[in-house]
This record gives sequence, structure tokens and C-alpha cells, in this order.
Amino acid sequence: MNTHAISIKETTNPSIIKFETNQFITQHDSFEFNNIDEASSSPLAQQLFYLPFVKKVYISSNFIAIEKFNIVEWKDVQNEVADQIGSFLNSGDLIVKVSEEKKKTPVTVYAESTPNPSVLKFVANKKLVTTTHEFTSIDDTKYAPMAAELFHFPFVKSIFIDENFISITKFDVAEWSEITIELREFIRNYVEDGKTIIAPNAPETKSKQDDQLDSEYESRDDISKEIINILEEYVKPAVASDGGNIEFQSYDPVEKKVKVLLQGACSGCPSSTFTLKSGIENMLKEMMKGKVEIVEAING
Repeated sequence: MNTHAISIKETTNPSIIKFETNQFITQHDSFEFNNIDEASSSPLAQQLFYLPFVKKVYISSNFIAIEKFNIVEWKDVQNEVADQIGSFLNSGDLIVKVSEEKKKTPVTVYAESTPNPSVLKFVANKKLVTTTHEFTSIDDTKYAPMAAELFHFPFVKSIFIDENFISITKFDVAEWSEITIELREFIRNYVEDGKTIIAPNAPETKSKQDDQLDSEYESRDDISKEIINILEEYVKPAVASDGGNIEFQSYDPVEKKVKVLLQGACSGCPSSTFTLKSGIENMLKEMMKGKVEIVEAING
């Protein structure tokens, strides 16, 4: 059984804390409970209502949000609540009993072009995964049933899935004008039906959980940390909007070389070399004078 890792997230409302997990706990559904009687369908929510400070429980795709009464401060109890939620989830007990007659959750999916003419980005109004996943063939999809089904389309070459979008690379045998609607409808129906995108027992990929990222970050040297911060603030948002991802891999202080991994629409893009050289490389050379001379994509 995969272990649920819980991260504590503050919200704009000081009375409400989110407890995020690294796996999905509902099939894109959301549930709100105002008291223990309303929570009869959720053993987890019922258990939480036994805590005297719990006012409201909200369960969504990959988090539990709790609103408290003002008799305690979150800083005094949040770690214990996180441990209790983690223990419940890892026990494998039922989280929410969903009625068989429950209607499908409406899902919107739209297609968006990318700088790579071979890649189209399909964006959903629902969170799809909690970590990034890339598949270059059907052999990679043992734990990814949605990707496996997408590879049954003969024109699908590779697949990249991030939080709320799927970037699909096609073979040249088809034009986007011929296949976009078919792919969009497949993705929309798949998500609406609540089917599994990534199996709960999938091997760990590069996790976005804060504690793991913080641990990796703190083990880096100071120059690598500075590079990571620049990539996160200035590069990643633009790359994600184009249907891709960039990950820092290493820094060589002797050659003053930065190595990165390109994923999704950025991988194999005709303009990726230009982007690396005229964009990312120039940015790092300017912002880190004398420390960076070369940026290289390990899969470029």
C-alpha cells in the first residue's frame, strides 16, 4: 500500500487549514460536512468531528480542509490532526461512501497550442495528478491506465501529465485539426467518469510535497540553490503555460555548466535549443555573472 504523506497548508481564512496528501482520495469529487450527523457517509469526517474544535470538514480530490472554532490555535493542534488524518488514510478505511446514483462531476477540457507544433496541451478544470508524469511509450504505463488508453490512438507518440493538463505529442501521420476533438472528448469523458489516472500503488515520482522538496533543496550548494530559485520564479511558469516542464539536474562549478531536464512540449521542440541558449542561458549568465556559462538539456 502506498503511504499518504500529509502537508499542512495555510489558507486566506485563519480558521481554515488544508491537509494535502500526495495521492487522490476522491475521484475528483468534493464533499462538505457541517456536523457529525451530516458526516454519516464519511468515517473520516466523523472521526474528525470528535475533536472538540472542529467546526466544518471539507474533503476534496487530494486534501481535507478543516474549519475550527476559536477555542484553539492551529499552531497548537495542526501536527496532531495531520498525524490523525495520515493514520486514517494509510489504514485503507473508507473515506466517503458515494451513492451509486451520484451524477457525474461536470468537467471542462480545452485544447491549447504550444511552441512545439507536434504537441498540444489539453487543460482541465480539475486537478488530475499530484506529481508530474511523462510517458514515452505504452511500456511506461503499467500504473497509468489513462496514458495506456491514450497510446491506443495510433497517432499518440508521448504523454506528459502535470497538475491540471495533459500535453500530447503526436506522430506526423495526423494533423491536429483531424484529431483534437477526439482526444479532447476522450480526456473529458475519462475524467468525468472518475476513472483512475495514476494508480495509488504507482512508484514514487519526483514529488511536489514540500518536505521532500525542502530536503532536496537544502542538500544543494549555494549556487545550485540560486539557480533553482531563478528557474522556479522566472522560467517554470512560462514553460508550464506552454505545456511543458523544466527540472534542475546539476551544476558543474568547473565548467560553469547547468544541466536541466525538459519535459512535455519542451522536449524535442524545434525551438527548445533557441529557448535554452537565447532565453534561459542568457538569463542565468546575466543574473549570475561569472558563475554560469552554459545551459544544457540532458534530453535536448
